[in-house]
Amino acid sequence: MTEEKPTYDFDLIVLGAGSAGLGLSLFMVRIKQRVLLIDKTPEDVGGDCLNYGCVPSKALIHASRQVHQAREAACFGLQVSGEADMAKVMDYVRERQDVIRHHENPEYLRGLGITVEIGEPTFVGDHDVQINDKTYRGRKIVVATGSRPRQLKVPGAEQVRLYDNQHVWDLRELPRRLLVVGGGPNGMELAQAMQRLGAQVTVVHRGAALLEKEDPSINAVLLERLRGEGITFHLESEVASFSSATQAQIKPRQGEAFALDFDIGYVAIGREVSFEGLQLEKAGVEVDEKGHIKLDEHLQTTNPDIFVAGDAANSLKFSHGAELHMRLLLFNFFSPLKKKLSYDHFSWVTFTDPEVAHFGLDAAELDKRGSAYERWETDFADDDRAVVDSYRYGRLLLFIEKNALPIPGQKRRILGGQMVAPGAGELIQELILANTSGLDISEIFDKVYPYPVAARINQKLIVEHREVSPLLQKALDVAYKL
Repeated sequence: MTEEKPTYDFDLIVLGAGSAGLGLSLFMVRIKQRVLLIDKTPEDVGGDCLNYGCVPSKALIHASRQVHQAREAACFGLQVSGEADMAKVMDYVRERQDVIRHHENPEYLRGLGITVEIGEPTFVGDHDVQINDKTYRGRKIVVATGSRPRQLKVPGAEQVRLYDNQHVWDLRELPRRLLVVGGGPNGMELAQAMQRLGAQVTVVHRGAALLEKEDPSINAVLLERLRGEGITFHLESEVASFSSATQAQIKPRQGEAFALDFDIGYVAIGREVSFEGLQLEKAGVEVDEKGHIKLDEHLQTTNPDIFVAGDAANSLKFSHGAELHMRLLLFNFFSPLKKKLSYDHFSWVTFTDPEVAHFGLDAAELDKRGSAYERWETDFADDDRAVVDSYRYGRLLLFIEKNALPIPGQKRRILGGQMVAPGAGELIQELILANTSGLDISEIFDKVYPYPVAARINQKLIVEHREVSPLLQKALDVAYKL
């Protein structure tokens, strides 16, 4: 008697309609798989990126840049007066979101063939999810429930108007004095945008440097530029308490505590994951002592048919990090040879002005691995495009593979790098491609760039550091004199 094969309602059930969940669902339904996509509310579809993160923050940055550039044009004789209208700025932000929401909503997804359920899901078995009093069985299940902002838990916080990236988009009036707690990408993008719109911004950050994953030489440029725009920084400091609705007690690591007056606060101290209500234990999914799901190097849980993607995996919390997870899962769903999760070629951009771009491995990771490398860096002071566009303060840093033996023609790869400059996120794209594809630096050395594109800085650094060996010099001398 043969054992009856289990039946499934869906080939894939996805919990969470953010970047990872949408990508998985759209691909799977495209190849005619049965897909159930679940999220809590219709408004949550699109995830943090559309609703609270990437999209609204970049729209806010765009609006603030227009205001800033208008004021900067005064040096050319243009007269600008008046204040930015925060209500109009936020209307613009919502309009941009609505354009993208046109193809990230339940009805649109249902039209593509995805079954979409709205509500609070819970596991009731190793392949079974219950929602709205219905139970569905999935061949594979992906948990992509995202993350939420970490709250500032200090005495007196309950009396203060504290916003985070989920709630700041409700502002209709520009605060006169804004306190930003946290010096990471989220805090810095919001701080600069609000300063440019007309608020007086003060940043309190526990670390000794902003953007702590970046090299000190890169960070120093950004800090100087932000201070030059009028933002006040208290580094190596923390908010110890709130003595009133508009006064914080600041405790520096060294020195005496002091009072800081403000109107509203913005908290950007990281994100946390929570699986409250999912009842993971009923699906055989184990969590560690901190409540994070136990995962292997393939994003697989202790239940071999349940996986995790995006912020819920509790690694690098970026929208394109979720995309990386999505691509890994899709490959492994269909290939007998499984790929392991790797961030060796991962990149990110902090969209301040100047932007800070980061890709590949940094010095700390290379040292940890015992990798041989050279540190090549340059400023933009003599770059022609930087001269005419007034960003000579820019800086580029690359980590270049160092070969043990000086063998002619031996490949030298770009292991990682960082840049601070206007549009740095675009300028490093060819470097990311070289890093990801393992290209030799000669590919950039030999390239002919249209003059004077800003990306010529990438070649400039390689030209400055690429050495001509004595043997090659001799050969060239002989060849020239023939």
